[in-house]
Amino acid sequence: MEVKKTQQVSEVSPKESSVTTKKDFGFLENIKAEFQKITWTSQEELLAYAKIVVGATFAFGIGIYIMDVFIQTILAGLGNVVHLIAG
Repeated sequence: MEVKKTQQVSEVSPKESSVTTKKDFGFLENIKAEFQKITWTSQEELLAYAKIVVGATFAFGIGIYIMDVFIQTILAGLGNVVHLIAG
C-alpha cells in the first residue's frame, strides 16, 4: 500500500520577503560587477573576425560545391557505363 505525501505550503513573512529582495539586489550588483570585468572586443577586431568567418564560409561552400559536381560527374559516368553494359 502506497502512502501519499502531502505538500506543505509555507507562509512568507514580510521579514523574509525583504531578505529575499536584498539578496536579489546583491545578486544583480554582482552581475554588474562581473560585466565590468569583461574585456570587450574592439570594433576593428570584430570586423576582422567577421571577414574571416564570411570568407571561410564562402570557401567551404565553394569546396562543397566542387566536390558535389565531381561526385555527380562520376556517378553519371558510372550510370552511362552500366546502361551501355545492360542495354
